[in-house]
Amino acid sequence: MPYLSRIRINPLRAESRKLLASPRALHAAVQGGIPSPPTEERTLWRLDADNPHRPHLFVLTTDKPDWTHLVEQAGWPAADGEHYALRDYAPLLQQLATGRSFAFRLTANPVQNTNRPDKPTPRQQQRIEAGERRSFRLGHRTAAAQLNWFLTRTARWGFDIPTAPHLDETRDHDGETPRDVRITTRQRRAFGKGTLTTKEAHVVMNAVTFEGSLRITDPALLTERLLTGIGPSKAYGCGLLTLAPLPERA
Repeated sequence: MPYLSRIRINPLRAESRKLLASPRALHAAVQGGIPSPPTEERTLWRLDADNPHRPHLFVLTTDKPDWTHLVEQAGWPAADGEHYALRDYAPLLQQLATGRSFAFRLTANPVQNTNRPDKPTPRQQQRIEAGERRSFRLGHRTAAAQLNWFLTRTARWGFDIPTAPHLDETRDHDGETPRDVRITTRQRRAFGKGTLTTKEAHVVMNAVTFEGSLRITDPALLTERLLTGIGPSKAYGCGLLTLAPLPERA
């Protein structure tokens, strides 16, 4: 049975600052709340820092978690109020039906695969000269490319993006009708992967948050994406798609 958690983080505490600065450390903290850790592909998390003074950590797990350690280390353990919310995810999944619309949020790492990078790194150049046939995974760097990555893949995820409100009759400079999706944050993250006693591989990724509205075209495909995530870098805070009721429009 899947569960969706929302955990309050106190950004002023020393342990919180470590977690907020390191996707690798935050991933370890998330795994520490699961009695029987599932595979990385089935543990999804996302840090929402719309309000930097009150960031929230969202986590989707297959087993019921316990976030006591996070509250004690990085929350407000002695304060009143709900330190974390834990919800059964099944009722939401049961609401999914073709044609239904929801507001959504997704933080993802938009990437492309290529055999010939335009500007290969020294390591990539070595692989090319060695005749390796495995393709390279490169991140999209511009907002336009990142948005295009998202819009060209929604069909395989079980939804489409409707026309933006009040813009049904307008078109952008490419002749396309604007869609109800926007990029709210773009962050380039670079950190080491591995232990301090070993030679660490360097991880570089672009975490991009998309928000807007979606319309369901295939409930089974969307259910799969909700439970298993979208795109790479799931261990580092990417891939969790969340839905909410659409706000009432005047």
